[in-house]
Amino acid sequence: MKPKKSLGLHVKRLLSGVAQHGASHLTEVETDLVQIGLLLEVAIEKLSSNFIAIHAAVSVQQDVIDVLLSGALPSQQQLALLASTEHEIDKNVNAAVTSMQFQDMTSQLLDRNIKRVTGLREFLTTLGTYGVRMSPESEDQEIIAVLTDMRMALAVQSVQLRGALRKAVSQQHLESGDIELF
Repeated sequence: MKPKKSLGLHVKRLLSGVAQHGASHLTEVETDLVQIGLLLEVAIEKLSSNFIAIHAAVSVQQDVIDVLLSGALPSQQQLALLASTEHEIDKNVNAAVTSMQFQDMTSQLLDRNIKRVTGLREFLTTLGTYGVRMSPESEDQEIIAVLTDMRMALAVQSVQLRGALRKAVSQQHLESGDIELF
C-alpha cells in the first residue's frame, strides 16, 4: 500500500471511530434527557393531584372544626366525611412521597449523563494529546503509528465508559415496590 493511501486510510478509520463513538454516547445522553423530562412530567402531575386531594380532605376537616368552634354539633354526613379524611390524607401523602422518589431516578439519570459528558471530554482530550505528538514534519509512518495508537486508545476509553455506566435506573424500597426503568 502506498504511504499516502495508507495514511488516508488511518485518518479515515480514526475519524469514523470518533464519529461513531461520539454519536453513540450523545444519543444515550439525548435518550436519558428525554426520559428525565418524562419522569418529571409524570411526577409533577401526580404530586399536583395528591396535594389537591390533601387540600380537599383538610378543608373537610376544617369545616367540621368550624362547626365545633361555633358550638354546634356536626351532622352525621360531616362526621362520616371527617372519618374518611384521615384515610384519604394518609393515602395521598404516601402517593406524594412515592412521586417525590422519582427525584432519585432523575438524579441517577443526570449523574449518568454527567459521567458520559465527562467521558466524552476525556475522549476529546485524548485526541488533543495524541494530536500534539504529530507535527507537519512527521513522516507518514510516524503519523500512521500515532493515528493507530490514538484509535486504539479511543476505542478502549469508549468501552470503559460504556461499562462504567449502568443501563437501568432504579428506585428500591418504595411502599409500592421496587421500580426499574429504562
